[in-house]
Amino acid sequence: MTTKSKLNILAMLMFALPFAAVAQSEKIESIRLGNMDHWMVREIKESFVIGGKTQYLYEITETKDTLKDNTPYKNKKSPWATSSVLATVSGITKGSVTVFPEKRDNGYAARLETRIEKVKVLGVININVLASGTIFLGEMLEPITDTKNPQSKLVTGIAFTKKPKALQFDYKVTTGGQSKKVNGMGSGTDANRTDKAEVQILLQKRWEDKDGNIHAKRIGTGWELMDKSIKTWQNKHRLTVNYGDISKQSYYASYMALRSGSNAYYTRNSKGKMVPIQEEGWGTADDEVTHLIVQFSSSNGGAYIGNTDSRLWVDNVGLVY
Repeated sequence: MTTKSKLNILAMLMFALPFAAVAQSEKIESIRLGNMDHWMVREIKESFVIGGKTQYLYEITETKDTLKDNTPYKNKKSPWATSSVLATVSGITKGSVTVFPEKRDNGYAARLETRIEKVKVLGVININVLASGTIFLGEMLEPITDTKNPQSKLVTGIAFTKKPKALQFDYKVTTGGQSKKVNGMGSGTDANRTDKAEVQILLQKRWEDKDGNIHAKRIGTGWELMDKSIKTWQNKHRLTVNYGDISKQSYYASYMALRSGSNAYYTRNSKGKMVPIQEEGWGTADDEVTHLIVQFSSSNGGAYIGNTDSRLWVDNVGLVY
């Protein structure tokens, strides 16, 4: 080998080393219970006037005992909440099930389904409600007593201080049907949109004022809509977290906008009151992070909107650093 050839090889190795070092330094941290292998069963006995059926709801948690006696659930041992809920409306008890464990290899995955719940009691209540299957970091407040302002029934996000570069997860999806809005009597109205599965990761810096209002800056944003069905598992899929003001970027879409007013997520303030989280501006990559929002949904478009054929399977949720 000539001296020139040796020098060329040496130069190539020196050029490649920094990239190899970067690849080796990457770190994946599972979100606690994000492997979707730990579930608890809840046994809900519905009111006799609507049939008295027993519904089984499922929660992502390490607790293995079955929760009986129509007990409202509070996820003290898990960061995850689901859209499956116990509802008590006009004295009538009903269980709504939209999230299920599904066997996958030697463990489980979460299956999220968009479904319509129907409650009819002559002279008392007659309502059909569409709910998308959703899992999220936070808490669902039970029992649900009405269909008004659904975001106010969710504590959205958990305390968090890190800055991941991506959300990683396994998924497959069935989606793309015509959406309807269903919240009331009848079969609903055409929502004039095609249904999509939705995944989001948001990083916020939150603070509370003297009156108990919660304010926030959006530090990081990752948001993906899935409009095509994929029948085979897509493993280690990544959703990039983009930091700072993304509103002028080519990938920005209106659904990624700051959430405030009637569109705001909710949380508890220091007094224990549920209040909206008013996102008032974009932060920067140098700002501190106080909270993490991660959410997977089988449908998009807002409350009570979707297609009952929509499904999203999720497994192995983690953060990439």
